[in-house]
This record gives sequence, structure tokens and C-alpha cells, in this order.
Amino acid sequence: MSESLAVLLLVAVGLAGLVLIPLGLPGLWVIVLGILGYGWLTDFRTLSAGFLALVLVLALVGEAVEAWIGFRFARRYGASRRAGWGALAGGLVGAIVGVPVPIIGSVVGGFVGAFAGAALFEYTHARRSEGAVRAGWGAVLGRAAAAAVKMAIGVALIAGAVFLALRG
Repeated sequence: MSESLAVLLLVAVGLAGLVLIPLGLPGLWVIVLGILGYGWLTDFRTLSAGFLALVLVLALVGEAVEAWIGFRFARRYGASRRAGWGALAGGLVGAIVGVPVPIIGSVVGGFVGAFAGAALFEYTHARRSEGAVRAGWGAVLGRAAAAAVKMAIGVALIAGAVFLALRG
């Protein structure tokens, strides 16, 4: 396979991964697989073991930051720890439930689910609706911030891999 076709596939898979991130799907891992696939197609001539380790570490950091930011924003808006777990569970369930609606279903479902999960868990903890709504709003903002961080990591991964591919 030609080097330029391998680079083109790397970019295409990377862009597909970026599209998946805001949908609540594992876009970072699609990008990681795209980078590994590029390396495999080119016999890892331009991608070092150090770079591949960095790619894996950054993808893991992106996943950890996603969970941490959701908790942090919910807590910043007055939520209990329980509401943070509700935001995480609700966001996952909402994204899955929203999948049948093309393109935006999982995004909307993830945000609605995060809000509902945080609000419900906070309300059952504190029995105050205004605190529950604030917790839900914090969870929504956390989910948006987490998506932005994961998108930034994804762009950095793609840019680094393409840079190394074109340099080599």
C-alpha cells in the first residue's frame, strides 16, 4: 500500500473518531486504532514505540478526565457525590437510548441523561428540587467540557500522527 493512501486512511479514520466524540461514542479509541492501523500498514517506519505509548496514555487520560470533569462540574454546582454517579450513569444510558435517532440522538440523549441522572440522584439524596436542578445543570456543563477536552486530545493525536507520517 502506498504511503499517501495510508496517510489518507489515517486522516479519514481520525476525522471519523472526532465526529464520534460529541456523540458520546468511543471516538478517541477509533483514533487510536487508526494510528495503530497506519503504523501496521507502514511497518511502523514513522511511529516510534514512545509515540504509540504517548497515544495510549493520552487516550486513557481523556477517558479519566471525562469522568472527573463530570463529577467536578456537578459538585461545583452543589451536587452530592451520589449525583456525580447519577450524571455518569444517566449520560451513558441517555446516549444509548438516543442512538436510534440519527446523528444527534445520542448527543441529546447523553446530555438529557446526565441532567436527569444527576438531578434524580441529588433529589433522592437532599429532597430539594432547586438543588437537584443545579446539580443537573452542572452535569450538563461537565459533559460539554469533557467532550471539548476529548476533542482537543483527539486533534492532538491526529496532528501528531500526521506530522510524523509526513515527516518520515
